[in-house]
Amino acid sequence: MSPTVKRLGPYRFYFYSNENLEPPHIHVQEGRKLAKFWLESCELSHSVNFSAHELNKIQALVKQYNGFFMEAWHEFLKQ
Repeated sequence: MSPTVKRLGPYRFYFYSNENLEPPHIHVQEGRKLAKFWLESCELSHSVNFSAHELNKIQALVKQYNGFFMEAWHEFLKQ
């Protein structure tokens, strides 16, 4: 299960329900482009097909909505 946490422009932010053993993080998708960001540091874990420019834009969104994403992570995965 991978619930969508938020949609911002073309980006879908989500996490997988079976990843609660990893530190808090968020996955991002736009079509076939994928990325994963750690929420504690807002740093990129890895990406596929996103350009550096897009990753900078996404990282800024992860920072802007970090509190929201962290709350969603704890609410859904740490029940």
